Amino acid sequence: MMKKFLYGGISAVGLLLAFEAAADQSVEKNYADFCAACHGAERLGGAGTALLPENLARLRRPDAFKTIAEGRNASQMPSFADKLAKEEIQALVDFIYKPLPEVPAWGANEINASHQQHVPSGSLPDKPVFSADPLNLFVVVELGDHHATILDGDKFEPIYRFKTRFALHGGPKFSPGGRFVYFASRDGWISKFDIYNLKVVAEIRAGINTRNLAVSGDGKTVLVGNYLPHSLVLLSAEDLSLIKMIPVVGQDGKSSRVSAVYQAEPRGSFVAALKDAKEVWEIPYGGEDFNVRRIATDDYLDDFFFDQAYRHMIGAARDGKKGLVIDLNSGRKVAVLDLPGMPHLGSGITWEYQGKPVMATPNLKEPVVSVIDMTTWNTIKQIKTLGGGFFMRSHENSPYAWTDGFNSTDNRDVMHIIDKRTLELVKVLRPIPGKTAAHVEFTRDGKYVLISIWEDDGALLIYDATTLEEVKRLPMKKPSGKYNVYNKIMRSAGTSH
Repeated sequence: MMKKFLYGGISAVGLLLAFEAAADQSVEKNYADFCAACHGAERLGGAGTALLPENLARLRRPDAFKTIAEGRNASQMPSFADKLAKEEIQALVDFIYKPLPEVPAWGANEINASHQQHVPSGSLPDKPVFSADPLNLFVVVELGDHHATILDGDKFEPIYRFKTRFALHGGPKFSPGGRFVYFASRDGWISKFDIYNLKVVAEIRAGINTRNLAVSGDGKTVLVGNYLPHSLVLLSAEDLSLIKMIPVVGQDGKSSRVSAVYQAEPRGSFVAALKDAKEVWEIPYGGEDFNVRRIATDDYLDDFFFDQAYRHMIGAARDGKKGLVIDLNSGRKVAVLDLPGMPHLGSGITWEYQGKPVMATPNLKEPVVSVIDMTTWNTIKQIKTLGGGFFMRSHENSPYAWTDGFNSTDNRDVMHIIDKRTLELVKVLRPIPGKTAAHVEFTRDGKYVLISIWEDDGALLIYDATTLEEVKRLPMKKPSGKYNVYNKIMRSAGTSH
């Protein structure tokens, strides 16, 4: 039987409970002050991912401590070691690994109930309400105040600016003809926007914490990949109504998050990257069944690159230094690539070099761009840069490839220009010294390059792609990315698909 010792009239048990209650209040306040803005007040995700045990299965607690203390590459996660004591960081780690009393359900009933048809299908005119070339438009995502701008790619003048859902993620995707653009937000909202008529026509919430979406090559289906719940959601591209929800469970019986989904038009299929299963899923979209083909892999692969024919898929684990080349026809590994510092394959590009197709990718943790022969899968060259990069872009009509220093400590303001003919770094730009420069995109004809100044008081900078000189500057609110309609729907070798 426990003895009760009194301290100023308070028992030891009562004192202990008081200390625990104070500690709980302290960690909850720290979470509210430092984490909730990005990860959600209920830890269900927002601009950042959901912070629940179900989503942290592959992140060990010491690594979570390090992430909070030091920040994280390839994300907007800052470091908090200068704001929180070690004990406070550890308390936050323990807090985010604590299960919620109840994780909200988000199945077919919840998805259907969220559906909003703002404009009846087919009721809007088929002719643009503006005079600009509809295939040389840019959709510019401004994360600073959660808006998007439709930009004329010839005059470099905004046509229309509109409010989006909170924290868009994964890049907008276009319908095959370029009239419609689809957005995914981190908290699961999918929006369909009619570019011709400058209107949001439909919305639906497909998940609680969503990674990205893909639009089928026939323009009929949208696939959404979720972190929470662990699911793939198929929607009608016409009105975003629910077609099918697929729980994501590996062959080992364990549930898995979805890292990303891709559209493989030459194959008539979607491809899904799984975070917690050593598998890749391919889902044909031509019929009505959407049956899953499982491809076993040697490692967890959550970032993909495809050759132009979509015959080969190159995958990389985020904690590894190797890339795996998988033949999608046979489902077998055909090569291992030397990639020194966590490549960002989703930003990879291709071109012809000395008569051979090559791919290039920046590396997040190493200041090099890897150039790889796609016939032998051997590394041709590691091009030194001033810092780890995140985005890389080029164009079929340009001799140059552009990549940033987004993941570096001291050189986030640089832009590297590489000559694709010689594989030499020919110029380093500092568009606005001290301001983060990122995410290059070319105009339809490849004559101009657009660069984001990734700051709340940022800008869109337009450069002549031949002279490499700035020609125009447009103030914007943290323009995270801009996407040229023609380059995207034509699957330009110089941009991500």
